[in-house]
Amino acid sequence: MRKLFLLAIISILIVSVQAQKEKSREKKGAVEEIDTLPKVPVITFENTTYDYGDIYKGDNGESHFVFKNTGKADLVLTNCSSSCGCTVPVWPKDPIAPGETATITVRYDTKRIGRINKAIYVDSNAGDRVTLTIVGNISEKPTEAVPEEINSPIINPE
Repeated sequence: MRKLFLLAIISILIVSVQAQKEKSREKKGAVEEIDTLPKVPVITFENTTYDYGDIYKGDNGESHFVFKNTGKADLVLTNCSSSCGCTVPVWPKDPIAPGETATITVRYDTKRIGRINKAIYVDSNAGDRVTLTIVGNISEKPTEAVPEEINSPIINPE
């Protein structure tokens, strides 16, 4: 009876160890499957809106949009366009490797007075188009007050 009991315990231990090994293989298979997912680029912007705030006519109208390739393949920007000819985007033409950052520079013509609300469209091999926005307000520079010369005769108190 004692031998039978010992044999049963050993059998249970062997079955238990085998089950653990099988679970471990399943987990490894899942990890290998994840690693075989397609390697694609992913574009991630720090900010998609740039606010100039209140600026004056003729001020610097340059803004910068920093982005990172958070994917697993080279990112290529295929086009950047704007909603208006007064807004000119400049973007990197070379591929951006995974983990690298780059910048899109946008120049807005600040000779135009009024509210700014323009869109910049970014197309890439990462998939969906990204829309960046610039906002703000441009006004005339205030004129300096120049004191007028006083043309009155000097009054002699005598």
